[in-house]
Amino acid sequence: MVQLNMAAKQPAMRPQAPESLPASTAVEPDGRRRRSRQSRDRIVQAMLELVEAGDVTPGAEAVAARAAVGLRSVFRHFKDMESLYAEMTFRVAQHYEAMLAPFETSGWRNQLAEMIERRLTTFERLMPFKRAADAHRHESPALQANYTSSLAMMRSRLSGLLPAALADDPVRFESLDLLLSFDVWQRLRVDQGLESVAARAVVEGQVALLLAAAAPLSD
Repeated sequence: MVQLNMAAKQPAMRPQAPESLPASTAVEPDGRRRRSRQSRDRIVQAMLELVEAGDVTPGAEAVAARAAVGLRSVFRHFKDMESLYAEMTFRVAQHYEAMLAPFETSGWRNQLAEMIERRLTTFERLMPFKRAADAHRHESPALQANYTSSLAMMRSRLSGLLPAALADDPVRFESLDLLLSFDVWQRLRVDQGLESVAARAVVEGQVALLLAAAAPLSD
């Protein structure tokens, strides 16, 4: 009876790992997963750094060297270079979210100016990655899908901002959509060799001329 009473007062025992396994074995899968994620992140970060430095088409060997991992590790995490480019593009695309933040100003003219500022700043920051994605987009369904989605997002955002007199005018709307595109910014900065200040002046000047030529618009 004494023994039974003592047993009833003892706290419940917590489940223990089997004695036949070392304690470290129970947490090893989590450790492996963590190391695997860290290795994958290093590979993607290496890709981003190489592209940002101007290498439009870095090879797997360069990525592995930059990430300080073996070449086999690159293809253990990514089945091919297209998969790695797609992952890079996915992470870069998150920067586009800044363009979707609520406007800080009121009135469509002020908000259009705010949109132009956001877009050109984002385009300038992401231009190396856009060039790399363009070099591979024709052979990558994932990159093409991301490109199409980004275009649709920016086009919808512009259409929703403008007054009906502009949004429903095919010529003026398409002209604005073109002027505020990544392709125009890249053309001005890369192909025409303009500094960012000069390129910005061209875009803002052409938008101003287009709006001035439109019928009187209320604010």
